[in-house]
Amino acid sequence: MLKLRVALACALTLGALSPALAQDTQRLRTDKAEVIVETVARDLQNPWGLAFMPDNRMLVTERAGRLRIVDANGALSEPIRGLPKLAVRGQGGLLDVALDPNFAQSRLVYLSYAEDRGEGRAGTSIARARLSEDGKALESLQVIFRQEPSYTGGNHWGSRLVFDREGNLFVTLGDRFDLRNQAQNPENHIGKIIHIKPDGSPAPNNPFLNREDARPEIWSIGHRNVQSAALNPSTGELWTVEHGARGGDEVNIPQKGKNYGWPVISYGVDYSGKKIGEGTKKEGLEQPVYYWDPSIAPSGMAFYTGDKFPAWRGSILVGALSGKLVSRLDTNGNRVTGEERMLQQLGERIRDVRQGPDGFVYLLTDSHNGRILRMKPAT
Repeated sequence: MLKLRVALACALTLGALSPALAQDTQRLRTDKAEVIVETVARDLQNPWGLAFMPDNRMLVTERAGRLRIVDANGALSEPIRGLPKLAVRGQGGLLDVALDPNFAQSRLVYLSYAEDRGEGRAGTSIARARLSEDGKALESLQVIFRQEPSYTGGNHWGSRLVFDREGNLFVTLGDRFDLRNQAQNPENHIGKIIHIKPDGSPAPNNPFLNREDARPEIWSIGHRNVQSAALNPSTGELWTVEHGARGGDEVNIPQKGKNYGWPVISYGVDYSGKKIGEGTKKEGLEQPVYYWDPSIAPSGMAFYTGDKFPAWRGSILVGALSGKLVSRLDTNGNRVTGEERMLQQLGERIRDVRQGPDGFVYLLTDSHNGRILRMKPAT
């Protein structure tokens, strides 16, 4: 585990940059590569998730409640019809998107979102639907999973979607902010990572299948608000990055049935400045692989495996919201061995990070006038 502290003055400097000053194309230097960052598409309202289709077009969610197709020239389709009933409030709305592993034949799309449950309550839900042949509508939509209990608050929905090598789905679920103590309770879905089959039923290797006092969908417990998740291409293991409070953002490799500590242990403090829980370590609770203090507010991650940036192969690229950067983490097996902070000059909140089929890196900027950015080598 590697601990990194960055001066508060540096964080304030990064925060002072205005996204409005960002240019359409910028040439920037990183430790191992000089890069060009170019705008692929604009005029997206708080884009949240991105998935590449087999023809290299992109499906992009907007948190305000729109799903669009973006072509190679950056043209946005009209909003796709047939979305589920959303609760667009606070940090909630339409969130992540993932394609069925057999999308070329099935045309199935999976969405995570804040679902309006009525009477002011909402919860993270997962729906799947068939994308029509003309790409204009979702057909035969089914809600396959609902986080329980629902709640009136507007924060900490979690919501990343990752298919494993067997075709089952990992879903990250937040602690809904006010319900954080429930992250330790296996009888509900608050602050959990779940593992489900494509129809929403529990995956067959889940740890709590035969326990009456636990939800069978649960994979791991004790999470705060996981907004970054990806499979390690070398091992097939799920890696995640989750928000801390004031400090304590964590990289974890969630193992089945294990407890990742929130809110009993944390490397951060509460927003009031008070201590959280019992400290940073406790027997029976897992330690992070890596953490940040102060927080960078991580969201979106990708393992880089492409050929466009050879020096980055094996690195993890993590977007940062309050940090307004991309963190490149060097890895050695299951260890993080170093960090490089990139693209601070953009002054953009980075919501999602994806490696494209072309080997370039694609980023979503989280703003009312959000963009899709593409990072390419300068040579």
